[in-house]
Amino acid sequence: MSIQLEIPDSIASAIHLPEQRLRQELLIELAIALYAQNLLSFGKARALARQSKYEFGRLLGERDIARHYGHAELADDLAYARHQ
Repeated sequence: MSIQLEIPDSIASAIHLPEQRLRQELLIELAIALYAQNLLSFGKARALARQSKYEFGRLLGERDIARHYGHAELADDLAYARHQ
């Protein structure tokens, strides 16, 4: 499934960004908002934002949005660290 959002020209032109950056910045904002509301996981949100783990984590930190880090994430990180 793919979703396409339509933003009226009057609103798009009111956003104070160069046209070539508008799509990417809106994807980032949407990803951050969905992650902050716990509607998307970190991995899915960073994929939507087209950011690396580091880049997306930095964006969350800049906005004081806490990472959702539970037992499953800890287990994944420990398993990954053991195999390095």
